[in-house]
Amino acid sequence: MIKITLPDGSIREFASSVTPMEVAKNISEGFARNVISASFNGTTIETETPLTTDGNLILYTWNDAEGKKAFWHSTSHVMAQALEELYPGIKLTLGPAIANGFYYDIDFGDQKISEADFKKIEDRILEISRGKYDFKMRPVSKAEALEMYKDNVYKTELISNLEDGTITFCDHATFTDLCRGGHIPNTGIIKAVKIMSVAGAYWRGDEKNKQLTRVYGTSFPKQKDLTEYLELLEEAKRRDHRKLGKELELFAFSQKVGQGLPLWLPKGAALRERLEQFLKRAQKKAGYEQVVSPHIGQKELYVTSGHYAKYGADSFQPIHTPAEGEEFLLKPMNCPHHCEIYNVRPWSYKDLPKRYAEFGTVYRYEQSGELHGLTRVRGFTQDDAHIFCTPEQLDEEFKKVIDLVLYVFGSLGFENFTAQISLRDQEDREKYIGTDENWEKAENAIINAAKDKGLNTVVEYGEAAFYGPKLDFMVKDALGRQWQLGTIQVDYNLPERFDLTYKGADNELHRPVMIHRAPFGSMERFIAILLEHTAGNFPLWLMPEQAIILSLSEKYENYAKKVLDLLENHEIRALIDNRNETIGKKIRDAEMQKIPFMLIVGEEEEKNGTISIRRHGQEGKGNITVSIEEFAKIVDEEIKKTLKVFTV
Repeated sequence: MIKITLPDGSIREFASSVTPMEVAKNISEGFARNVISASFNGTTIETETPLTTDGNLILYTWNDAEGKKAFWHSTSHVMAQALEELYPGIKLTLGPAIANGFYYDIDFGDQKISEADFKKIEDRILEISRGKYDFKMRPVSKAEALEMYKDNVYKTELISNLEDGTITFCDHATFTDLCRGGHIPNTGIIKAVKIMSVAGAYWRGDEKNKQLTRVYGTSFPKQKDLTEYLELLEEAKRRDHRKLGKELELFAFSQKVGQGLPLWLPKGAALRERLEQFLKRAQKKAGYEQVVSPHIGQKELYVTSGHYAKYGADSFQPIHTPAEGEEFLLKPMNCPHHCEIYNVRPWSYKDLPKRYAEFGTVYRYEQSGELHGLTRVRGFTQDDAHIFCTPEQLDEEFKKVIDLVLYVFGSLGFENFTAQISLRDQEDREKYIGTDENWEKAENAIINAAKDKGLNTVVEYGEAAFYGPKLDFMVKDALGRQWQLGTIQVDYNLPERFDLTYKGADNELHRPVMIHRAPFGSMERFIAILLEHTAGNFPLWLMPEQAIILSLSEKYENYAKKVLDLLENHEIRALIDNRNETIGKKIRDAEMQKIPFMLIVGEEEEKNGTISIRRHGQEGKGNITVSIEEFAKIVDEEIKKTLKVFTV
């Protein structure tokens, strides 16, 4: 008998060679019908793999990330079979699952594939799937594998790097593929499939190698799920921050300026300024001091911090001065500069904590193929701050930063988030600097603070920064997509590397602990995500223009100007549309600009000193007529509902 431990901690005994599917049926026949994948002692296995030792078993359904991974990887096998049948002579390479689907890299030789072919590929995949063919793993010798793929240079290269005795094939229907495993029970579970696109991809990601064709697809256990997913993609296209940024005239890019270097237009610059002032006000209440550091620094600064060793290859090339041997780098991080600001004078424990904040612009060289609107750029501004405190102050300071992050999220409508505790890789420690002792202290500080604040947390190993663990806030947007927004890091290492000290109550010198924090993270990326989350309908307090005044004709332009003056007295951002256009055209354009309030003025409004309010997105709901003072109260009350009050 063997003992199988389930995720809830319960232990069940079974005869040796029991399969995960048999365990699932022992739990519940209904549950077993939904099980599509499994892992045993941390290793992905098939649902029919015999279990011969005691261990921990996790059974996955479509609702689990690992279940989806197995589902999509299995579909990539079926797609490969369909493509081999439809395009004889092609050479298969690799076909992994990815976020929201799968792909397969293929050498099509002289044959071509286009969007016009997608339907016939989908039809053949579904035809194969209806056969309900089991996915079966089998071990093969290295010689047997090489013989199988003697005409496929790509598979041969993969097999050559594998050890004899570790090679497996996966069979289904008449198709066989080199594979390590991780499949659903049979093809019949695949009910809906969509070929999404084709693109070029170099073999093994090396541009020196031959360019292959990458076929992207996705699949689902129900047609309804696929339909909903495609609708979500269409909504994502409508919300694409690059599209909205252009329509709302927030930012632009110029090839002459350079890829990945955004230009902020007046409306976008004003939006950024409001976000900055919003956070600066909260930071001032929390005891932060503003500092400014240069955009470049001597190479030695980043060698000392460790950034050059870790990120030197991803930095811009050094700037050489007329002085021999003198090198500068565009600033990739603000923290080394802030360490040197701390080092300007000696400190006592009575002076700490010191909280230095800066909206500092940094520069990193991203490959052109990785650039994407504002979410991946070469120059970006971080809402950076570094807190230097005593070890005794660490817990309280960390919790205060959590409060600040929650204030930011609450005021901007990000309510669905998880706090990810990002720790070191449990095996590969070469990626990190510092002693095990310091790492353990830093990791425990984050774990305890998150627990005390009652955050919904997950632990991810291998996601720490090279100098310390992090608390990363993983936010879900309006479309259910997850983004990393805001981070807090505990660092015992940079204070050592920069020899930072303070004099303690014992009159001896001690090392401060350093907290890195950035609630926005990157201003560029934050605004991109906020744009897509809100579809450009920002909270009222943040909107570039909160109202637009539309006069019914030229006769009421003077009254429109009077309304504008009164609104400015109430600190309401507004403008007048005095174009010689119909009121319908003006309203449509205002809707496109997503201006929250359209204030229509005509004969009745001028006579009574009122305005007629039409709200963005509420066509057909009718206008209401109010005085300027009443409208100012409406605006003020709405802002108070969304813009939280930060307390310390």
